Amino acid sequence: MKTNVGSIDRIVRLSLASVLFYLGLFLYSGTGLGVGLIIAGSILLVTAVIGFCGLYRLLGIHTNQTHEQL
Repeated sequence: MKTNVGSIDRIVRLSLASVLFYLGLFLYSGTGLGVGLIIAGSILLVTAVIGFCGLYRLLGIHTNQTHEQL
């Protein structure tokens, strides 16, 4: 699996994940919206950590500087 998420994109994803976790765990805890926010934050966190986004792969988007053209 090749990385397709760049460093700035990773920072943005980590920031959004932390905001979504805060909202889901503290402001909307115990609701369906809270669960949805936690799931969305988890997805952003995982894609930021591993550097790969499946949606980017499907759309052919690369935000990293060193990607190989297929």
